[in-house]
Amino acid sequence: MRAYLAIKHNTAQLSDSDEPKLAFDTWLLGSAVTLLCIGLVMMGSASISVAERELQAPFYYIWRQSAFIVFALLLSWGVFYVPVKIWSKAGPYLLMFGIALLVLVLIFGKEVNGSMRWIDVGAFNIQPSELVKLFVVIFLAGYMIRRGEEMRTTVKGFLKPMIILSVVGIFLLLEPDFGSGVVIALTALSMMFLGGVRLWQFGVLLLVMTMALGLLAYSSPYRVERLTSFLNPWADPFNSGFQLTQALIAFGRGEWFGVGIGGSVQKLFYLPEAHTDFLFAVISEELGLIGGLVIIVLYVIVVYRALRIGYTALSQNGHFAGYMAFGLGLLIGIQAFINIGVNMGILPTKGLTLPLMSYGGSSIVTTCWACALLLRISREYPQVDIRLRNQHNTTHKGK
Repeated sequence: MRAYLAIKHNTAQLSDSDEPKLAFDTWLLGSAVTLLCIGLVMMGSASISVAERELQAPFYYIWRQSAFIVFALLLSWGVFYVPVKIWSKAGPYLLMFGIALLVLVLIFGKEVNGSMRWIDVGAFNIQPSELVKLFVVIFLAGYMIRRGEEMRTTVKGFLKPMIILSVVGIFLLLEPDFGSGVVIALTALSMMFLGGVRLWQFGVLLLVMTMALGLLAYSSPYRVERLTSFLNPWADPFNSGFQLTQALIAFGRGEWFGVGIGGSVQKLFYLPEAHTDFLFAVISEELGLIGGLVIIVLYVIVVYRALRIGYTALSQNGHFAGYMAFGLGLLIGIQAFINIGVNMGILPTKGLTLPLMSYGGSSIVTTCWACALLLRISREYPQVDIRLRNQHNTTHKGK
């Protein structure tokens, strides 16, 4: 499959030019909008108590998140009408802009909980790492087209993008934002693997990156604490294991169908970051196992449709569009997987939001931007609607 994606450049097109096609991927759009709507409701439920205690305004986060969503949808509407080829040309410039933002955040950034990840622009904060995730995918998809053969056949071509990504990773670790670095690294590696990088090169790089991330993790005491505490949070439930134990209690209270929207106890000052990093725990408490599974299924649909869009684009010689769709789908899927895994205690704690659902303007805007790019690709490289095709064939037979 990987080799097929790397070398397929001339495939047969649909023989019937009049065959009806979809304007864009409705499954992707429906799933993303559903996650946005559920996320707004559940984020509001998780944040009311915190907003009332800290700001004396219970709907503070709800109104701000609503404003972020409106802005993100307006931006996405504009992105949807930008041709894919424009993004191919803009990739290097977007990445340079993203790196410049990472430099600025280290100089003028706003420190929160020991991390300098945000730039204060007055009414809101910008988190450059969220934008950089998207820009890396766009840049790498373009590089895989411009230097694809060199990347697949020579060590030099393989190392060039890795050097650039290493620079991005260094700036992220200086903030520090270890979680975003991991997401970018996994997404980039997956894209290059699908792009046909030799297996031994991929294996060596994976080993080196794993060792580097391991050394970085153990170089800081708080990272060691996070890596070890998640294995047995009950050993220190009131200190290093506090977040995870409270999250697990939330899962336990939810049982099958939850305690009802607004009925969470853990969000009442027990579970830190309930409306951001640990929103999924509140969802599982209030909507139960069934509600949590629905959320996971929606993410699976988004990722599957993104991969399907990428496959369709490649089959129609849209190589940049195909690789970008793969990267965007992997980006959303990897971040959702890590966030849910952290909430469930199967992964070490990372400061990552749940895409399309957690509170945060930068995350919402970036993920909606990514979905708009996927919808644009699905419009330029449409799939055939089977039902319309059957109707089309029946009509032609009748004539």
